[in-house]
Amino acid sequence: MTKEGIHVALLGLGTVGAGVYKLTQRQKGEMLQKLNTMLHIDAILVRNIEKHKDEVDDPKVLTTSFDRILEDPKIDIVVELMGGIEPAFTYIRSALEAGKSVVTANKDLIADRGGELLQIAEENHVELRFEAAVAGGIPIISPLKNSLAANEIRRIMGIVNGTTNYILTKMTTEGMDYEDALAEATALGYAEADPTADVEGYDAGRKIAILATIAFHSRVTFRDVYTEGITRITSKDISYAKTLGRVIKLIALACNTPEGIEVKVHPMLIPEDHPLASVSGSYNAVYVDGDAVGDVMFYGKGAGEMPTASAVMGDVFSVARRIAGHTQGATRDNVYRSIPVKRAENTRSCYFIRMEVEDRPGVLATIASIFGNNSVSIEQVIQKNKIDNNAELVIITSNVKERHIKDALLILESSSVVHQVATMIRVY
Repeated sequence: MTKEGIHVALLGLGTVGAGVYKLTQRQKGEMLQKLNTMLHIDAILVRNIEKHKDEVDDPKVLTTSFDRILEDPKIDIVVELMGGIEPAFTYIRSALEAGKSVVTANKDLIADRGGELLQIAEENHVELRFEAAVAGGIPIISPLKNSLAANEIRRIMGIVNGTTNYILTKMTTEGMDYEDALAEATALGYAEADPTADVEGYDAGRKIAILATIAFHSRVTFRDVYTEGITRITSKDISYAKTLGRVIKLIALACNTPEGIEVKVHPMLIPEDHPLASVSGSYNAVYVDGDAVGDVMFYGKGAGEMPTASAVMGDVFSVARRIAGHTQGATRDNVYRSIPVKRAENTRSCYFIRMEVEDRPGVLATIASIFGNNSVSIEQVIQKNKIDNNAELVIITSNVKERHIKDALLILESSSVVHQVATMIRVY
């Protein structure tokens, strides 16, 4: 046993920070057996001590000064749970440079500047862990780095945002409109007061950037990720998807192709029998395809106080074992390739396109001609609804380049026979 135990500081005592504190207290009875040492929370950085003094056993651990943590030689591990880029980046960098290992749940920071921080950790022979930055309580980063390390990962496909999955589930199972489903998600605390990061795909984009970097050993940042949200999905699209034997999910997708890495977030029609199709409510799942293991899926709660705290504490325990065993400092970025990221317009997919068109002879031939002139083949046409004197037309295309479909849609939108292109969704 390490004589005096391992000393920890928390940066933040919000939802996840409170969960980490509770879990640390809950684990005290078995900590010695699990770690061969004990964890002690010596300091918790907060903005307002009065606000949090009843949430901890000893209010003396609360502080408004990061310097108290940085300058305390006893503190071995700093757990950053504030979120955002600054001051989190400065605090983490300073802690690493001071010889303290860091555990973080900060997806924004890791997606944008994780490589820089991993380099600092390696130079200072300390650890930087971030399992909780992706998919909450689901272990996915450690399996990619360790259990699946002997695989050439070909593709990662996941539902990694609980808010959008809850909204789409309600639209699918209860026929809700988008706005009503969003309002319910907000009332239940799944959606923030400003849900933009979730519903526009930015949150999922940051997570898939992290996973792609680890899986393909090549740097991918959030700026590389094409993002498209769910705000234009309607109950009509959900209904058509059911007719086609599919469901609509917001999918984060990363593929390692011979032409480069594809990394995107967008709604997608997936078959009802695909494992991701049954992931409902606020749950998350990540589907991984490796050359040796084949297909595997990781499923569970993607957010929340205790699921995220579980992932944070898993990293803290792992670092504590390294400190106790005098093997700390094994952090490696493991980015040793330089694979280009494909531009979104050069990626390929099948497409579901719903449009309102003139209801008269020759219209379909005109539309087919426009698609054909832009290298887009039509696989299926559905026409079953009327809107006033117009027809609602759904077209499923063959597998085509994104730039070709967008060129065709630009021409269609200016055509006299097309009143509106309402929706374009990719098809798995």
